[in-house]
Amino acid sequence: MHTNPFFSEPQSHGNVTVDIVSDIVCPWCWLGKQYFDVAVKASPDIDVQVNWRPFMLDAGMPYQDYMKAKFGTGRNDKFKAMRAHLETAASDAGIEFHFDDIPMRPNTLKAHLLIKWAAGQGKAHGVSGALFKAFFQDLKDVGDDIVLAGIANDIGMDGKLVKELLETGRDVEKIQTELTYFQKLGVTSVPTFIYNGTFAVSGGQPAEAHINALEKASTITAKDIMTVLNQ
Repeated sequence: MHTNPFFSEPQSHGNVTVDIVSDIVCPWCWLGKQYFDVAVKASPDIDVQVNWRPFMLDAGMPYQDYMKAKFGTGRNDKFKAMRAHLETAASDAGIEFHFDDIPMRPNTLKAHLLIKWAAGQGKAHGVSGALFKAFFQDLKDVGDDIVLAGIANDIGMDGKLVKELLETGRDVEKIQTELTYFQKLGVTSVPTFIYNGTFAVSGGQPAEAHINALEKASTITAKDIMTVLNQ
């Protein structure tokens, strides 16, 4: 799998660019990434390029309070049903969710900065997976500079430099610009996988949905997702 910080050149048939709009504290995003990875491995004849795009869920609320507020409680407790589904699906996908032990939903702006910088080294996909694991499985604060620097080190980046850059606030405006852009584009929930800038697969859909999307996108001339609103 190849990773580019941005996609700008038209793609020929057989090449597919996928822009993944995601947030690190979204469990469906991690599950969706796992399914997407399976689909890419099952489609060896298609050259897939991946761009990770930022989305930020509300931060600061205790995790279970947030999920209960979002899905409700009571006789028809959607939170419990959703959690049971995620935990079962996670096991099948080779990942773990430790929902009971997650203390807080951190602000993920700095995590998105790390993904952006990793993209410049072809490591965005790997660092995204590491961030999901750090938050959901290892219960780390993915808004903390030291935690993020450690993750950067683990995937082969310069952790010391990453920490210094995080402290300066470098590229924050670029992340905020992308956040606004994808909101204007109509992305209201994550994960959203945008294929060749033309159509999307939303949510934690199974690998088959992405296999079909890759096949469809491979026959469509790509559009630069960052210029769609200007066309």
